[in-house]
Amino acid sequence: MKRHAGFLLTVSIVFLAAGCMKHEIDVKPVEIKPIYITIDINVKVDRALDNFFGNLDEQAADVTSKTGTAPAKSN
Repeated sequence: MKRHAGFLLTVSIVFLAAGCMKHEIDVKPVEIKPIYITIDINVKVDRALDNFFGNLDEQAADVTSKTGTAPAKSN
């Protein structure tokens, strides 16, 4: 019985000591910054437009050289 009383006394002292301790958690605000992403696709688009309009320019030059007048512009 003395052994149980000693054990209970030891356990209660440990729990009382643990209950008296102060734990503090510091929560800092999270800073969210925007992410800027620049994708340069101008070269591909420019080449595609050159290919598309280059063919039209060649056709217009052929029409001009054959007829002597420039084709009408459409708006």
